[in-house]
Order: sequence, then C-alpha cells, then structure tokens
Amino acid sequence: MPLRTADSLFALGRLDDAVLLYEAALAEGQMATDPVLLKLAYAAERNNDPARVLFYLQIFFDRHPNESVLRKMNEVARSNGLIGYETDDLNYFYLFYKQYGIYLLLFLLGLGIYVFVILVLKMARKEFSPARHKWVVLLYLITLLLFVNLPEGYRSGITSRDRVYLRQQPSAAAPVSEVIGRGHKVNILGSEDIWLRIFWNDRLYYVRKDQVWLI
Repeated sequence: MPLRTADSLFALGRLDDAVLLYEAALAEGQMATDPVLLKLAYAAERNNDPARVLFYLQIFFDRHPNESVLRKMNEVARSNGLIGYETDDLNYFYLFYKQYGIYLLLFLLGLGIYVFVILVLKMARKEFSPARHKWVVLLYLITLLLFVNLPEGYRSGITSRDRVYLRQQPSAAAPVSEVIGRGHKVNILGSEDIWLRIFWNDRLYYVRKDQVWLI
C-alpha cells in the first residue's frame, strides 16, 4: 500500500512526499523494484543530490548492466567531481562480465570437465598421460573456481557523509590519512567490527560502516 501511494504522489509531481514513502518502505525491508529505483534516481537528480542519484543507478546497473547506465553514472560523477564511476577498462570488464559472464563460465566449465573426463578415461584404460597434462588441468580447474567466486567477493559502496575519514587502521584513534566527501564510489575488500576495509587511490584504508551506503 505505501508503494502504491508513493506511485500516486510521484505521478502527481509530489516527488519529496513520494520519496519519503519509498524510502520508508525500503527501510522496512521491502525490495526496491526497478521502476522505484529509477524514480528515486530521478527525484534525487531533481533535488540536486548526485550521491543518491549514483546510489540508485548503481543498484539498477548491477541488476541490468548496460552501457547507457554506465555512461549516465560517469556523466553525473564527472560533473560533480566524484571518483569511482569512470568508463575505464575495469568498469567495462565488469559490464562485460555481468552481461556475458555466465555463458563464458559455462563454456570454460564444460571444457574443463571434458578434458578431465578424457584424463580419467585414459587412466582407467591405463594409457599414458604426461604428468604436465594433469597439472595443467588441475590448475585450470582451480583458476576457474577462483574466477567463479571472484564476483561474490567483490562489493562496492558510496560514501554517504560530507566528511569521510580514511584511516590507516580500524580504530577511531588511528591517524587520518585523507578526508573525502559524499558520493565517491569505493571498493570494499572486507570488514572488521564497525569498520570497512576499502581500496581508494591504490591504497588500503578503513572507514566506518555508517559512512558508506553498501551496494
């Protein structure tokens, strides 16, 4: 019901009232549908809030990766001096993986299983197989396993405060190496208590969890 009311308010142009209802529903655990994400991004753009625009578009992009959304995020980020949304090789690789990764993985997995079965049959028939062939297959399967699990370990976030302190250690007493603003995208490599370990400008730092919106 709140989402329907929010949709009606949005259609009437009462964007702020609609956003309050949308966000209240999401806070209660309701799943944001694709139209809701796009409406929230639109309202945030009308309210000149680039951090929220990028947050909602990033969630939408993770569900439906396409180049137009990637370029829109880059445009918003560039015009507001925000980092992490560049249309570089890494982001295009991520786009390619999200779009076609499942087909690539299935092909590689099928190829690996085929070669593995051939080796097993040769062993069963007591046919000679060079040891290097077995090692190559083993390394191939290990690499494939790591490749499959890599996206699950990758996570990103968007800074949600005007002043986010990047610390060298997960402690409030640790020295502050840098202070960054709201709306930057960071890569998250792990967590420890109330701290996130992030990768920023080719270095590792720690930030408080409550200062980052998790994607």
